[in-house]
Amino acid sequence: MTILIHPNDALVDDISPLPLIPACEHFAGSRHTLLKAFSIQSEYGPVFDITCDCEDGAASGGEIQHANMIVELLNSEHNIHHMSGIRIHGYDHSVWRQEIDILLSGARDNIRYITLPKAKNADQVEVMLEYIQQASQRYNITHPIPIHVLIETHGALNDVYKIAAMKPVQVLDFGIMDYISAYQGAITDNAMHSPTQFEHALIVRAKTEIACAAISSGCIPSHNVTLAIKDYQQTFEDAYRARNQFGFLRMWSVHPQQIKAIIKAMTPESEKIQLASEILLTAQQRSWAPISLNDKLYDKASYRYYWQLLQRAHLSGEKLSTDVQEQFF
Repeated sequence: MTILIHPNDALVDDISPLPLIPACEHFAGSRHTLLKAFSIQSEYGPVFDITCDCEDGAASGGEIQHANMIVELLNSEHNIHHMSGIRIHGYDHSVWRQEIDILLSGARDNIRYITLPKAKNADQVEVMLEYIQQASQRYNITHPIPIHVLIETHGALNDVYKIAAMKPVQVLDFGIMDYISAYQGAITDNAMHSPTQFEHALIVRAKTEIACAAISSGCIPSHNVTLAIKDYQQTFEDAYRARNQFGFLRMWSVHPQQIKAIIKAMTPESEKIQLASEILLTAQQRSWAPISLNDKLYDKASYRYYWQLLQRAHLSGEKLSTDVQEQFF
């Protein structure tokens, strides 16, 4: 009788697997838009994250009240799937430490991740990470909170490999609008939109550097928003191009109509899911030795690729075969 070994046990290597997190991150800042996001998440299931935005969501002078409102919602019955992170203010804003204290003391385990914007260099990120760690200890939070870092300044892009290597950085986000603004008119505003955002040399450089730095350090690169916020097709095309041309594995949504477009574009195609299923089920039966399938050779390096593909499909809510569900999930 063949003992069936799970892929996680059979396909171990020296490279740390990338975090398994949803391909879509939906931003919302007001009580109304956050309640709408929680409602959509309840309907769609745990296939996207919600980022509760303290930075752009809060009115000037109302940052403390805004953070307390987010704590209230994170602790409420609306947060069914507990898949919500926080974007706080950046290093140069006086309120970010207060936000950390309010959020960690109030919401605790209901915070899935924290996003750090506007960093000018790796040193600023390190200071913020140290404060988050100290605050976690003060409030008896024993698990490390994953950190997402926005790369949107010259200095952050210059230090992107240092930032990606910091623990517990999990995601590098590209903030295209602030990045373009930092060029003070040298990059024109049409580069915020497609197709120029995928063609302008300085934007291509930034996206390529972010994706390479993230993946080489075991992080997820997350793509910028589509500014045509209600255009499903444009959002789909941007997400598909970001995924397949630049290697981004996640993308921001800023409108409910963008969520499904991003998930669909980032999810492996059905024929690839079927191929991956066939390869992995066959390999498992052969104790993960090399196999020949349809006159093509597959080995453990191939198996790791297709196992990652299947896991992303499962995370996106794709329907997998009964055999795959039973054997692998």
